[in-house]
Amino acid sequence: MRYGIVLFSGVALASALGVAQAATDPASILSAYRAASGGNAWNGKAVMKTVSKITGQGLAGTDTSVVDLRQGYSTDHFTLGPASGAQGFDGKNVWQQGPDGAVNLEKGGDALPLALDQAYFNANLWWRADFGGAQVKALGNKPCGSSTCSVLKITPKGGLPLQAWFDTGTHLLDRTVQTVGAETATVYMSDYRSVDGVKVPYKTVTDTGHGKQYLQTMTVTAVTFLPEQPVAVYAPPKSVMRGISIAGGATQTTFPFRLINNHIYADAWVDGHGPLLFIFDTGGQNILVPSTAKALGIKIEGAMPGMGVGNKTANYGLAKIASLRIGDATFENQVVGVLDFEPNGVEGVDIKGMVGFTAFKRFVTRIDYGGHQMTLIDPDHFNPKDAGTPIPFVFDGDLPEVTGTFDGIPGKFQIDTGSRAALTLTGPFAKQHDLRAKNPKGVVAVDGWGVGGAAHGYVTRGKLLTIGPVKIPGVVTTLSMQKKGAFAMPSYQGNIGGAILKRYVVTFDYAKHVMYLKPITGRVADLDTYDRSGMWINQAQDGMQVMDVTAHGPAEQAGIKAGDVITEVNGKPATSLHVYDLRRMLRDEASGTVVHFTVLHDKQTRKVVVTLRDQI
Repeated sequence: MRYGIVLFSGVALASALGVAQAATDPASILSAYRAASGGNAWNGKAVMKTVSKITGQGLAGTDTSVVDLRQGYSTDHFTLGPASGAQGFDGKNVWQQGPDGAVNLEKGGDALPLALDQAYFNANLWWRADFGGAQVKALGNKPCGSSTCSVLKITPKGGLPLQAWFDTGTHLLDRTVQTVGAETATVYMSDYRSVDGVKVPYKTVTDTGHGKQYLQTMTVTAVTFLPEQPVAVYAPPKSVMRGISIAGGATQTTFPFRLINNHIYADAWVDGHGPLLFIFDTGGQNILVPSTAKALGIKIEGAMPGMGVGNKTANYGLAKIASLRIGDATFENQVVGVLDFEPNGVEGVDIKGMVGFTAFKRFVTRIDYGGHQMTLIDPDHFNPKDAGTPIPFVFDGDLPEVTGTFDGIPGKFQIDTGSRAALTLTGPFAKQHDLRAKNPKGVVAVDGWGVGGAAHGYVTRGKLLTIGPVKIPGVVTTLSMQKKGAFAMPSYQGNIGGAILKRYVVTFDYAKHVMYLKPITGRVADLDTYDRSGMWINQAQDGMQVMDVTAHGPAEQAGIKAGDVITEVNGKPATSLHVYDLRRMLRDEASGTVVHFTVLHDKQTRKVVVTLRDQI
């Protein structure tokens, strides 16, 4: 799973986009834009430096951006509440630097196409012959507030399409609109002021479509034009790993974990308090749940939009802690997220927080699913000789992304220890290749739960998944049906989770962008199984609550309905069972097994008999 800070800077984009007139052809609109935004005053301008104040989402901060107006390179250095960081693009590398000083190169997902979009506009390439290689199409006039806008659809070479809306009265850019997957971001520009002969919007408001409470505003305080800068200004800075140590000067630390719902759980200590049960997600962030932050007296700042596999948005805050310890490794002065990312009833355990990529990236991280041990290794002391099959990856945000195939179809797949599932294919990929029709034996069901609520999909069994040279037959596969969230994105094809990874010793060498897979010797329990009851259950105060029932499945045929509470299982009180143990039993028991439930509905109890059977 992925969460974190998103910083939208509209000033450079707006300065490049500028204006339009009430013309219908792109060339006339762009010609009018250039004239109204300063015309020849843009000639000779090489670099623009902008300083802005950031407000919104309960956070305040500053941003300093430097933009190359000829090549489109850019860099931003920002503060936001307790966090600080930087991001940039030098024509080759899309990079981000977090509050801890570590730099992450992003080569997966949509990172490069979006950077090429921004570079195109920064350099005003649409003023050049053939629109600088972009595809440009007029979409006609549309209402925009109290005015009318001429709208262009622009797809830079190597980039993604977006719309530019030009006010026909002022001839200035009113907004840009870009849809990526199910997410649409609109950037509104206003308060244009003349600076050295050209017009710059002093106010930009970014709306990501999650509600007014999540609007982010940037207000310019200074604009300066500079001479051409060396490319090194925009290049990734050197990573600086601050505040990390292993007790006694050791080069590695090993600690035990529990595997529950195919999730990794282990103890952590926050500001000396613990042990606290944390989930370990190599693609996530360091996160506290709100109740943990409150109990420890940690100040929470802001409420950014947090998205996961579900359709809903959750508040994502920021906080600063003095220390985080896992095993014998200590991380000092850490900025962490604050998010209720997994209700306790879903997991059946009292989750206090998450340890994520922001901690693991400092080490070579080895997860021994068979031995239930995790080891953090100083990269300078890692020997890959016996680590297993090497598989190169790139980063899609914080998630490792590998190349592979599903039933012979190539794709880019995220490696996600924070997912309980085996393989989840994104909705756009499944639709593009008509995978549901090609896999007729399956069911529509809730197959996961996370930030945003339940995740729905069509669950079937694929023939063959490959991860680099590694081949895995008969994988339980979900074709996502989510209309929003991570699985509605077209930038990658699938997510590989714990139900697949648990057959290996998995080692992540983040610095060298290599993952190693080493098969576990002996039998792996609960492998390649899928629910045989036809219902999704969560832990509840009185037992297990039925959250969803699969159409025509065993539970529905026995009369169980969503909202029912299971109070007894085979004569035992449901309160004496863990939800993860009951789910496992309903997966692992053989087809034909009879399970006796006592069910509470509308204060009435009844006995129900469910006969398990294969659904996929």
